[in-house]
Amino acid sequence: MNQKPDAPGHPVRNFNVLLSPTPRGARLARLLATEQLRRWEIPLDPARLIVAELANNAATHGRVPGRNFQLLLYVVGTTLRIEVTDTCGDQLPHHEAPDPTAESGRGLTLVTALADRWGVARSLPPRKTVWAEVTVRTALSPELDRPISGPTCAPYVLPTGEKAPRQAPPLPPAGQTHSRE
Repeated sequence: MNQKPDAPGHPVRNFNVLLSPTPRGARLARLLATEQLRRWEIPLDPARLIVAELANNAATHGRVPGRNFQLLLYVVGTTLRIEVTDTCGDQLPHHEAPDPTAESGRGLTLVTALADRWGVARSLPPRKTVWAEVTVRTALSPELDRPISGPTCAPYVLPTGEKAPRQAPPLPPAGQTHSRE
């Protein structure tokens, strides 16, 4: 992850990863994005749903064997931008009303409903980038990316008369939940 100051008090945060265009790669995109959003202390929804849909589209419709797709997240001020770039630039996505009886085809309807803005940009051939922007309500401070030191759980106290253990006590489960805002 890189952080570049845009202006005083407005950090630019970004996260970038290449993934295989498979269902496993799409799932990994969602999981990595979720973890990065937690680290930045940004509400998970609707961003992780948008990432899941755009990554799934890249793995399903933008799949070219042997070529990866790219997930890019960045925050400028209060705007989170999600970009998914694949190598199938000849097939641009378009939003149309799905057939009510169809089992698929509602992805961009979901993105349209969840994102503040979204679009498609052609890149250098043969690539295309599908992007979506979400306004985040939390103010981001530059201190969030610094490592935090301190105890992870209650201090371990040795029982009297026993030797110190060779292994540290287990850490508490990490499962912060974030509410939808």
